Parts: sequence; structure tokens; C-alpha cells
Amino acid sequence: MVLSVFEQIFHPQMLLLVLGGVLMGVVLGAIPGLSGTIGIALLLPITFNMQPAQAILTLGGIFMGGMYGGSITAILINVPGDLCATCTAMEGYPLAKKGRALEALYYSIFSSMMGGFFGVLCMCLFTPQLAKIALKFGPPEMFFCAMCGLAVVAALSGKNRWKAFFAAAFGMVISVIGMDPIDGVQRFTFGNINAMSGISTIPVCIGMFCFAEMFNNIGNRVANKIYYAKNTVTRGSVLKDVIRHWKLLIKSSAIGTFVGILPGIGASMAIFLSYGEAKRTSKTQEEIPFGTGNKEGIIAAESANNALVGGTMVPMLALGIPGSPTAAMIGSALTIHGLMCGPDLFNSSPDIAYVFMYGMLIAVAVMAFIGTFGVKYFSYILKIKMKYIVPVVFVFALFGTYALNNSMFEVIAAIVLGIIGAIFKRFDVPCAPVVIGAVLCDMVELNMRRSIKLAKIYDKTLLTYVFTRPLAIILAIIFVFLFIVFFSMGNDKKKKVKEQVEQSMDE
Repeated sequence: MVLSVFEQIFHPQMLLLVLGGVLMGVVLGAIPGLSGTIGIALLLPITFNMQPAQAILTLGGIFMGGMYGGSITAILINVPGDLCATCTAMEGYPLAKKGRALEALYYSIFSSMMGGFFGVLCMCLFTPQLAKIALKFGPPEMFFCAMCGLAVVAALSGKNRWKAFFAAAFGMVISVIGMDPIDGVQRFTFGNINAMSGISTIPVCIGMFCFAEMFNNIGNRVANKIYYAKNTVTRGSVLKDVIRHWKLLIKSSAIGTFVGILPGIGASMAIFLSYGEAKRTSKTQEEIPFGTGNKEGIIAAESANNALVGGTMVPMLALGIPGSPTAAMIGSALTIHGLMCGPDLFNSSPDIAYVFMYGMLIAVAVMAFIGTFGVKYFSYILKIKMKYIVPVVFVFALFGTYALNNSMFEVIAAIVLGIIGAIFKRFDVPCAPVVIGAVLCDMVELNMRRSIKLAKIYDKTLLTYVFTRPLAIILAIIFVFLFIVFFSMGNDKKKKVKEQVEQSMDE
């Protein structure tokens, strides 16, 4: 069977399909408002006439390419292609403004490559074992995972922690608009039927980053002078530097893989956790503060981003439980071909399962090839004047927002949030915590209320039910630890600034 699997993977037609899938994923991921997920949804009907292995591997290539593609526009024009590139924009765009766009793009592709290989290898080697771990996570564990993500807000506080907490609270308010997930009660809808379904995270991300950045750049003539500068950095030097950060790569890739395995957690939390952990352990934080172009932030975010691809496929292949909506669509492609994900897949059609798992390694290699040799051409975007970039980005962002749910309400919401985001930027209120609050508030609320109901069913108090679960206790301790560490980091900065001011006054 091994020989048959590799014959299928290296068949010219299969390689062309993987190349086309990855390329389409990179392009769609780079377009604001679109993503690899939308690409999979669009191409799903085309895969009906393909062989099952060809179909899911093509879709897998789109998934992998799309996760990387979002970093391109995030670095070049501070417009994340999707939510997962938010942290990359926070570090990559400042580097681009310094004339180091090429360097930032190299850090992104090499980190994505390493993370992608890590996640897919874990999928190939440990699928049954990792899937069993995912089943141990109930509502209390999911709640503390989301709280760990919210703790990262303290790490993204920038100059003013209270402004960051205000931004996160604003994001939480956005997330509660719509129907109550448990009781079905309307909240903050003001009688608007469209608001009953709430505002999804994509319009929030597009509004707070894409539209806000474009609004700020309208009429900004100075911006055109700082976008592009020649860079003598080489691929080899950046690759060596990425490898020198092997501990950060492994840690971030492990976080991405593990969070991807947990169904329903979401990709964004893996990236935020990896970014926050990189900031906590960074030894270059004093020289190059995070948020001003620290390469470690790009390495952490992008390695976790692509490692998550392999992680999300683990529960789908082993248990038939998709780890993300994208994984669910890939699983539906198998269903269309008369195959069911889960243990039966390895019994009835093991060749298809193994072609997909090992073929994803080829998809990572293709992504690395496209990204490495396309970086030079991607950076040419910076030579384009901002007055031409703004309308093009607006068009794609509007199209992407509307295509999500065919809803004009979400388009209007994204524009309004873009105006609010532009105002936030003028007053130095960070936009990233808004996205974190909007993404994680639903998870916090839903799992807390589920825990309360389960505690009643078991005739226990909430605290008794939660803290009799060993895994929940461990995650609670991790949350407290992260919050204390991130909160104290800001106090340390203030003390150092105060000491420097006192020393200068004495002199």
C-alpha cells in the first residue's frame, strides 16, 4: 500500500492539482475579505468529477496556501487578508514602513513553511492519539482556553493598558449583538431583523484593520514616500535566522497544532496565544518592542498559523469531528464521494487517508516554493501609490464582506467599524484587542453557560463541577499565570521609563 500511496501523490496530474490549489489559496488569502475557506467553498462543486484523493488534496492545498496568503497584504499595506494574519500585520507592517518589507515577507514564508511541516507531521504520526486528547475537553476546559486568549490583551496593550482593555470590551459588546446562543433572546438588535444573526468576526476584522487603515491613508501623501525601499537581505540569511529561533518555532507550532485539534476553538486563538507567548519570552523586547517590527512576532504568528492546518484535520480524520469550518468542507468532499470521515475511513479506504496526509507535505513544499520565489514580486506592491491601492482594496474588501453571508448589513457594519477603527488609531487605541474580544467573547459566554447547566445536571455548584476536573484546573492555573505575567510586563516598562527619566534629570 505504501508504494501505491506514493505513486498517487507523485502522479503529474496530482502534483498539478496541488500546485493549482496552493496558488489559488495564496491569492485568495492575500485578497482582503476573502480566504482559503471561500476558495474551498467555490471549488467544492468542481471536485465532484475528481477522484476522492485528488479532491481532498486539492482542497487541502487551498487551505494551506490560504493560511499563508493573508500575511502578504498584512505586511505590505497593513491589511490582513484574513483574521489569522492580524498579529503578522502588527509586526510586519512596521518593518515594511522601515523599508524591510522583503525581509518581513521572507520571515513569514519560512515560518509558515516550518509550522506547516510541523502540523502535517503531527497529523501523519499522531492522529489517533491527538484526537483522544481533544475528546477530553469539555465546556469548562474550553472556557479557560478562551480566557487564556483574552489574557493576551494585556500583552497587546502598547502604551496604555486601559485603552487596550477598553478596546477588548468594545469587541465583546460587538460579539453579544444578536440572538442569545442558549435562550434565543434578542440582544442589542433594536428591532433590526438583520442584526438578529449578529456580526461575524470577518466584518470586524476587515473593518478594524482594512477599512480603518484605508481611511487613514486617504490623502496621506507622506505614506507613499516610506512604503518601498530596496533591501539587500538574502533568503539564506533570513532562513538561518528563522532556524536560530527553533525553540520559538517549535513552541508556536505546537500551540497551533494543539489548538487546531480542539474542535470549535478557532484559528485566531492559536495565533494570539503564540504571539503573546513570544512576547512574554522574548529577549529582544527591550531593543525592539513588539508592535514596532519585531521579527519574533512574525515567526510565532505564522508558524502557529500554518501548523494549525494539520491540527484541524486530526479530529476530522480520526473521529469524523471537523476541527474548523474549513476542515468540515474538506470532509464534506469525502462525503460527496461516498466516504465517511472517522475510524471507518482508515478501515475501508486507508489509501485515500494516507494520500491526503502525506500529500499535504507536498502542499507545504509547494507553498514554500511559491512564497520564496514570489516574495520579490509581492513586495512590488509597495511601489504602487496609495491613491491607487485604496480603491482597489476597498472593492475587494467590500466584495469579500458581502460574499461571506450575502449580507449588506455586514458590509455596512464593516464600514462603520472601519470609521470607528480610524478614530481609534487617531487616539492610539489599539485595534487588535477589539478583534480578540469579538472572537473570544462568544466562546467564553457559551462555555460558561454550558458549564453552569452541566453543574446543575450533576447536582453540583459551578466551582465544585469545574475544579473537580484536573484538566480544567491546569488550564485555570495557566490562565492566571499568563494574566499575571502579561500584566506585570507593562508595570516593568513603566518602572524602567521612570528610572530613565530620573537618571536624565539627575544628570
